[in-house]
Amino acid sequence: MNGAAGGGTLVSFPALLAVGLPALQANMTSTVGIWPGYLGGVAGFRREVSAQRRRVGLLAPAALLGGMLGSVLLFTTPKKDFAAVVPYLVLLACVLFAVQPVVGKVVRRRAERRGEAPGSTVAAHAGTFVGAVYGGYFGAGLGVVLLGVLGLVLPDELIRTNGLRSVLSLLINTVAALIFIVHGDISWADAGLLALTSLAGGYFGAHVARRLPTVVFRVLVLALGLATAASLLAG
Repeated sequence: MNGAAGGGTLVSFPALLAVGLPALQANMTSTVGIWPGYLGGVAGFRREVSAQRRRVGLLAPAALLGGMLGSVLLFTTPKKDFAAVVPYLVLLACVLFAVQPVVGKVVRRRAERRGEAPGSTVAAHAGTFVGAVYGGYFGAGLGVVLLGVLGLVLPDELIRTNGLRSVLSLLINTVAALIFIVHGDISWADAGLLALTSLAGGYFGAHVARRLPTVVFRVLVLALGLATAASLLAG
């Protein structure tokens, strides 16, 4: 899932909850364990990433600063409050991803009428920063959030947006993982198992995403996100 669209933590986070980890520890363990999956995703999207080096360079500072801020905020949130807000964060990710195609078309048409290149640098920086704060605070659904945000402010082909999403997700996850390793409570056995399997999954998922029809791709991501949120709300 991380390689194909992001949202792999929407699988690993509930799985860690299911084996008995508290929500806060599950979140930090998932962030650390899933990191190789982001690396594999970037490798799988290397063509799309190479073609957007300038965009990556422009948005990298916002991604790193936002990821750092979100990770620090996580340590200031009471565990009970964090567990209560998690389902709504997942739902937010799903809503953004669902409305992205419609809003993206509106933005592109408006830019074309004005004779401008589609996309706003200021909006892209702001959107990346907000998405990174979300990702540093709560890793589940980070890729879905970034796909939604980037699709709104930088209308482009989905596969190119997905490639940009993959490298920004890697930057955000790297910052968060380093902070959690130093200051957090990680279940290292679970994180190690995730790390071994997510690297191959991230690389394979990128190739799957390149071959899947866009509609199928979107339906799968939304179905997974909504099912996870419903499960969390049900306790």
